Amino acid sequence: QAQGTRDLHQDLGQPRAMDRLLCGDVGYGKTELAARCAFRAIFAGMQVALLVPTTVLSEQHTRSLRGRFAGWPVRVEQVSRIRPPAERRAVLKDLAAGRVDLIVGTPRLLSRDVHFKDLGLVIIDEEQRFGVRAKELFKKKRATVHLLALSATPIPRTLHMAFAGLRDITNLTTPPAGRLEIPTEIRYSDEDALIRSAIRSELARGGQVFFVHNRVQSIAWVAKKVQELAPEAKVVVGHGQMSEGQLEDVMTDFTGGKANVLVCTTIIESGLDMPNANTLIINNADKMGLTQLYQLRGRIGRGTELGYAYFLYDKGKRL
Repeated sequence: QAQGTRDLHQDLGQPRAMDRLLCGDVGYGKTELAARCAFRAIFAGMQVALLVPTTVLSEQHTRSLRGRFAGWPVRVEQVSRIRPPAERRAVLKDLAAGRVDLIVGTPRLLSRDVHFKDLGLVIIDEEQRFGVRAKELFKKKRATVHLLALSATPIPRTLHMAFAGLRDITNLTTPPAGRLEIPTEIRYSDEDALIRSAIRSELARGGQVFFVHNRVQSIAWVAKKVQELAPEAKVVVGHGQMSEGQLEDVMTDFTGGKANVLVCTTIIESGLDMPNANTLIINNADKMGLTQLYQLRGRIGRGTELGYAYFLYDKGKRL
């Protein structure tokens, strides 16, 4: 992290615009380095845009950055479908007038009605989730805009550009203090005793559980089954087809500890930091890619507790 911070500050001091890929394992502190970079840009009089792939991640980044910059005259706002239209319009008006220092947003930030007074730095979180068009749009807004891309699993095109010297790359290779390896088991979907035991063990130590089922049509049935296996659990369901208010309420209940099992789709894949959730169960794991499984597993084991991951697939299926 210390080396990464030096690289970023050196880039910001150069006459040419920064174009750096910050690569590091999930939970290794990419967001912290990005926050320090944004802080320097803001106090040099620039505006900063943080582009994220999902509304859930947008909410969490906004909360954590407001906490990170508390005590400093920095205004952090966000635009995403979760915000009411009137609120979004007011934020965009202030952004164009230069009254917003840091804007967090989903691809809604790429819309034509989003204008900056003096955009200086663009940070793209989960860079592998965005296409070339998204990245180039910001560069067109201002020729000298600095670009910082964050990724634990960069796409081949991005890596090729880094290795070919077309963009700079920084690797975070030191794990946070106290980080433990996550034991990962590949098991059958019908092992009810295993699922029951995994949930109860996590709840017994005061923790929370992610149960990922990436099919909206059958997610309510799966949640009912999970509730039957662990009657003492407080189960909530979250997926991307819920209304803005519903999804926000579910995530608030879970992060606030009112619920301890979240049955959800892959909406938790990107960047979420919930240190109290340390057991992950993925149903039909064989239907997901390795990058996706890797990112999902990165949601647990982020505190000092040992995380446990279970990847389930149907018996008799060829992998």
